[in-house]
Amino acid sequence: MATDTQKETLGFQTEVKQLLHLMIHSLYSNKEIFLRELISNASDAVDKLRFESVANADLLAEDPNLRVRIEFDKETNTVIIDDNGVGMSREEAITNLGTIAKSGTSSFLEQLSGDQKKDSQLIGQFGVGFYSAFIVADKVTVETRRAGASENEAVRWVSDGSGEFTIENIDKATRGSRITLHLKTEEKDFADNFRLRSLVTKYSDHISIPVEMEKPVYPEMDEEGNPKPVDESKAAEFEAVNSAKALWTRPRNEVTEEEYQEFYKHISHDYQEPLKWSHNKVEGKLEYASLLYIPSKAPYDLWNRDMQRGLKLYVQRVFIMDEAEAFLPPYMRFVKGVVDSNDLSLNVSREILQNDHAVDSMRSALTKRVLDMLTKMAKNEPEDYQKFWDEFGNVIKEGPADDMGNKDKIAGLLRFSSTNNDAPEQTVSLAQYIERMSEGQDKIYYIYAESHNTAKNSPHLEILRKKGYEVLLLSDRIDEWMMSSLQEFEGKSFQDVTKGKLDLADQENEEEKKEKEEKAEQMKPLLDRMKAVLEEKVASVNSTDRLTNSPACLVVGENDMGLQMRRLLEQAGQKLPESKPTLEVNPDHPIVAKMNDESDEERFADMAWLLFEQATLSEGGQLEDPATFVSRMNKLIVQLSK
Repeated sequence: MATDTQKETLGFQTEVKQLLHLMIHSLYSNKEIFLRELISNASDAVDKLRFESVANADLLAEDPNLRVRIEFDKETNTVIIDDNGVGMSREEAITNLGTIAKSGTSSFLEQLSGDQKKDSQLIGQFGVGFYSAFIVADKVTVETRRAGASENEAVRWVSDGSGEFTIENIDKATRGSRITLHLKTEEKDFADNFRLRSLVTKYSDHISIPVEMEKPVYPEMDEEGNPKPVDESKAAEFEAVNSAKALWTRPRNEVTEEEYQEFYKHISHDYQEPLKWSHNKVEGKLEYASLLYIPSKAPYDLWNRDMQRGLKLYVQRVFIMDEAEAFLPPYMRFVKGVVDSNDLSLNVSREILQNDHAVDSMRSALTKRVLDMLTKMAKNEPEDYQKFWDEFGNVIKEGPADDMGNKDKIAGLLRFSSTNNDAPEQTVSLAQYIERMSEGQDKIYYIYAESHNTAKNSPHLEILRKKGYEVLLLSDRIDEWMMSSLQEFEGKSFQDVTKGKLDLADQENEEEKKEKEEKAEQMKPLLDRMKAVLEEKVASVNSTDRLTNSPACLVVGENDMGLQMRRLLEQAGQKLPESKPTLEVNPDHPIVAKMNDESDEERFADMAWLLFEQATLSEGGQLEDPATFVSRMNKLIVQLSK
């Protein structure tokens, strides 16, 4: 008898209720995936037992032949998924089956739109696992016993998926979990030998654990050709339905595209096909196999820093851990896959992985493999690469700062918007930019602003557009930080057109240079007057030739922090050393000419402030005192209208 048969009725976590409701409706058209999800969970449970048995071999003693077993009964309309894996205690069953212990759940649910197709993709990314059982079942029973626990410490968990579940202690002779699906009437076709076998072959052939089903019993014939009665007392025999060989250990030419795709879905719980994959086996000083996948869609939690990410780690085919982060850098956190090493210890921990020379070598090689895969895709399949960039481009932008050793290769993978077509889509590579460079141009010009429209309409671009120079338009928050790590590409240095002197002198003839110098000298008294008015806001006021249509713009020092980055850090509460921009004015603009003739010092001051404030607004900045700006503007309009 069980020592504690206490039966409790508990409520699902709120998020579980929401997910169950949405999932049952959104995934109904793809309902057969329930079997893949439950077999995948059972396989994980067996993997975990195998890992725990490395330290405690007694856990395997009662039943060393690890397997997943599928049974069905047409009369009771049930399908059973049974494993002899690690099992669950009462507390684990309540936690694992009644709550979603996954950070970001609330934000995930907020993203669901009610559009069945889009929601099914999102739910697939989230990973529904066990709850997929309720797509086809109106009642689910789980009987489970933790490995190492006694027979009377098992538990039974029962729910109809409506909002509550019951849990009680029971006796169970064997370790592991037995999940019974009481099928909905309209789903009775799943209780069928051929249907279940075909689904195992379709979705789970790659599982390295045997997935067994009962051998069909064909009655023997008597001498007259009539079937003999079947001996019901004879124990059922089971046979493996899948190939039960770890897919990554097989030669590449023996693995079909469909098998690679299904294995991806198994390890990622994504319902969509991967975009690309790379299967490799290394022999020599280090021996390991890897199978790396590039997803076709970014997960909903890509930017959640609390989420652990990484590859599934196996050592000599023994599962060690999920989300082993040590094998790829953070900017490759979207990569899914498996690494199986012969050189690591079976009792390796996350801490040991961080300080292991073999892991460092594998990380370097795996990083190079992902970069090579992306480079090849960008060159040979640009449309696929553009899809990848649209999903994961902002993560790749972390690469130049994270991975200095591969900075040049990462730079070749970057894509930008540019003045070549002014479109917001990021489609321009640095190699394409260099191909289009003007004769004599030795720099790659770029501008960063808070939005694409602000960037493309910036006054800083006026002279560059006039001379036919292409400029990269950057507007993602990570862009300015990324560019601080990029000094050059293929011998061409980068220049932020909002910083320092825009040196286009090599494109000018002697007459143009002389004219510019004379104009600057004539402007000096006006510039000094403006500097006196704006002294608290600007470091200096200079004449410029970078403007053709606008009266003024703000420029920071070549080595100073950009205005956008400065604002971001200040908003984050960081204290920064004081820095003032330079106000550059266009000597050929009518407003500047008008100011040169203005004798009323109060009106001159208003015009100087308006010029500064307009320059601030044009580069996406915010005014400290908008009301005063409006007041000055109104006063000037009244004066002009007289």
